[in-house]
Amino acid sequence: MPLERFSLENYRCFKERQEVELGKITVVLGRNNSGKSAVVRALPLLAVGIHGDSPYPLDLDLIPGSAPSFADLIHGSSPHGRIHLGVSIGVDGGEVVGAVAEVQNIANQGIQLVSSLEISYGAEVAHLSWIPGLDAYTSDKRAYLVDQQERKVEFRGLLPHPADWSDSVGGVRGVSQVIREELDEIRYLGPFRKSPERFFRSPARSVRSVGHRGEKALGMLAADEMYGRGLIGREVNSLLEEILPGWSLEVTDVGSGMYIPKLRSLRDNDLVVHIDDVGTGVVQFLPIVIQRAADRVAPPTRPVIEIVEEPELHLHPSAHAAIADLYVDAVQESQVRFLVETHSENFLLRLRRRVAERKLAPKDVKIYFVEQAEGSATLRKIEVDTLGNLDYWPRGVFAEDFEEVRALADAQANRIDDAG
Repeated sequence: MPLERFSLENYRCFKERQEVELGKITVVLGRNNSGKSAVVRALPLLAVGIHGDSPYPLDLDLIPGSAPSFADLIHGSSPHGRIHLGVSIGVDGGEVVGAVAEVQNIANQGIQLVSSLEISYGAEVAHLSWIPGLDAYTSDKRAYLVDQQERKVEFRGLLPHPADWSDSVGGVRGVSQVIREELDEIRYLGPFRKSPERFFRSPARSVRSVGHRGEKALGMLAADEMYGRGLIGREVNSLLEEILPGWSLEVTDVGSGMYIPKLRSLRDNDLVVHIDDVGTGVVQFLPIVIQRAADRVAPPTRPVIEIVEEPELHLHPSAHAAIADLYVDAVQESQVRFLVETHSENFLLRLRRRVAERKLAPKDVKIYFVEQAEGSATLRKIEVDTLGNLDYWPRGVFAEDFEEVRALADAQANRIDDAG
């Protein structure tokens, strides 16, 4: 069963506890520098903490797009502050397992540690609380109060080492291991995608993700040409028909395992353009399309959450809706869900239209708006009804077109009055 929700507190610009319930497509909106990216980047942070085997709660070196230091994750950048991160995961039988970890920064020791943890199975909760002491800063000697009993507990990431956590929660043993195993695969594609090289090699091993900068996307196509009979490439061109009409993408083998990526005109077969010479928008959205094509050819066998920041970056507004439809189709066809940070009105309008057309259920689309007030941010959940209507909309957001048209009309009227 998939991840149902995650929470954060005292994290970056969010002082109070915020919770994000995930749909098939979850959209985070807000003005510039409001905290949208902080929300979506919390999930890779959680994934590394849960899947990781490091003695550090959050190994920032493994997290794409993360902060340069742990203190940067703390609200107000307090050197001795702490953050709270939590997950809730549905499991077979309708129960929910969850974990909420408090990670404490110890600036004078240059370390972080899990200072408290709640692990739950249904309504049953187990508590672990760190006991400061002489051995408190040594990972394998730290003592915790575990349901009123002192125990030595060694952590791996945000959760206890399996060998140190055999007690049951809600009658189920090893719940922390269940959380590790059941958490979705987390993919992340940031807003600044890598420009392609003029020549590139096929990767030596199979790659399932385009990478956090899209740097692996063309390599996936090369490997597909070499070993996969070009199935991903054909699917890419099928998807490009609406987004980039009149063009097809091809990768040409030039020998020694090297490939050249090109766009070929469907109207003039002699017109060929190297990918490095086309517009920035094409380069930015190719990783998105290649990932979708790869998932169509070989659907993921377990739940995936794909985080994408600004999928519409450098694209003409007419293509924003087509990107939304890529995601709508993907959630119908596979176990992939999306967490999207966007500035695009057209992207959101297409999702609302698909709800009204019954291609998405209202519960499939979750929308959050990041609001700033008095130095802290909060998440405002916006509900969608069966007709695609929203129960709330922040004043002035996506109103620029109307305001510009009204101002233009006023200026034109004033010019006419002056001429009269």
